[in-house]
Amino acid sequence: MSQTPREPNEEGEVVYRRLPADEQDAVEGGQAKSAAAARAQAERKYAPTLKPLAVGFALLLGIVFGFGIVSVRELEKVESGTSILLLQHTEKVRLFLSLHAAASRLDNEARARGAAESRREFMPPVEGRLRDARGELEKLLPRLDRPPFTQHENWRTLRRQLVDLIETTRDPENYSLNGYARFRDIDRQLEAIDADLDREQAEVNQQSEALESQSSKRVRRWWVVALLVAALVIFATVWEVQRRYRHEQQSMDEARRERRFSTQMLEGMVSAVAALDARARIRSANTAFFEIFPQATIGISVYDKFAAPEAARMLEAVISEQVKKATYRGRWLLEAAETSGGVHRTFDVYSSPLEIDGEQGQIVTLVDVSEAVEAEAVLRRTEALAAVGQASAQVAHEIKNPLGSIRLGVSMLRDMTDDEESLSTIDLVERGIDHLNKLVADVTNFSRQQLLSRTEFNLHQLLDSSVDLVSDRVRDKQTEIKRDFSREPLRGEWDEDQLRQVFVNLLANAIDASAAG
Repeated sequence: MSQTPREPNEEGEVVYRRLPADEQDAVEGGQAKSAAAARAQAERKYAPTLKPLAVGFALLLGIVFGFGIVSVRELEKVESGTSILLLQHTEKVRLFLSLHAAASRLDNEARARGAAESRREFMPPVEGRLRDARGELEKLLPRLDRPPFTQHENWRTLRRQLVDLIETTRDPENYSLNGYARFRDIDRQLEAIDADLDREQAEVNQQSEALESQSSKRVRRWWVVALLVAALVIFATVWEVQRRYRHEQQSMDEARRERRFSTQMLEGMVSAVAALDARARIRSANTAFFEIFPQATIGISVYDKFAAPEAARMLEAVISEQVKKATYRGRWLLEAAETSGGVHRTFDVYSSPLEIDGEQGQIVTLVDVSEAVEAEAVLRRTEALAAVGQASAQVAHEIKNPLGSIRLGVSMLRDMTDDEESLSTIDLVERGIDHLNKLVADVTNFSRQQLLSRTEFNLHQLLDSSVDLVSDRVRDKQTEIKRDFSREPLRGEWDEDQLRQVFVNLLANAIDASAAG
């Protein structure tokens, strides 16, 4: 059966077939209901199940947020309840240790003074240390005049004993008579205070544990409540979603029969789409297909050579065999001369089965993947550069370690000599090390795009420093380098490190290429 070729319209052609009589009668009975459901579904701007899900998630978030606030408040209660006690206890412990150390030092210095007097040694150094120890203890005494130390008898007694010890150490004879007893009393008083501090620490720990236990119980109760509410919200949300899903499923089942053929076409649409019958004739195509094949018309056969050779082979390869399911038929590259836009284009070709007039046809889909191919190529190049860059970075790291040792050795040599020639040689070595470090950095970053760091400098000086860096090669080759610079300094803004590398490479290559002598 033949068909007169017709020009394609801008919207493309729609291919359909009528349902058999038995199916047609079944469909007509539910057309009104299906049409109404379809219109209602089209008017909705969001999925029906979205609302209960959103409400359920909002409630869950509210529960989590509320539980978090309750937990934070309970923690704040625990912290506020124990922080004051801990601060007071810590202050007492610090002052206790400071007083103990200061009193021990004062007693030791007083003993040292007595020993020095008995040996008739020079006294001023001993007296100076004793005054310092006495002053240190006197600075700590005012802290005992503030609460909570004034509220405890042991601390008040300790203060009186410390004052007595200070006064006793002012007179050597008085200290020799009463010093031992004074310090012994202080030591006993400190032991009593230490025992009080231990008991106070135990009380603070007990209070903290009690507050934590109470807060933990309250948090657990809130946790159970939150869990029950969350379970209720989840159950209600799932039930509502399932109810709406069943309703939508019923509507979809009613409309599926009348959309089946159109769904086959839509499932095959990727980019450019054409429907071919069993005789390889184009029965329908969209606008994108005619943009690729502007000379194609409805009813024309694929074998009529309406496309460039490679494009024709692409279509012929697709229809060379019938398919029973959607099949990928390969990737094809069309040269610029074979496309309407005059650019290289790459297509992924798919074919899907299609029944037309009781015969087996095909849906041909051409997906333009030109940009994806270019992106894949760029990605492969980037991955290759990244791999090479990683290897280079590892090698550069291995080079940097000995360079650091060399730099340290050169620095030590600089400290060991004052000879100008030696210092000049050391300067040359350090410049070489800096140059190597820069090379290592360049190797590490060679796969990265770098910006020029331009600064103003004299090009003649840069050339001189570059020549110095290859001076060893010059001596090895016994080659003479003549410097013929202009009289006026040549200044400009360049990247000094990269330009030096260029000059060093040029000089090194020239020296290597020249004959010895």
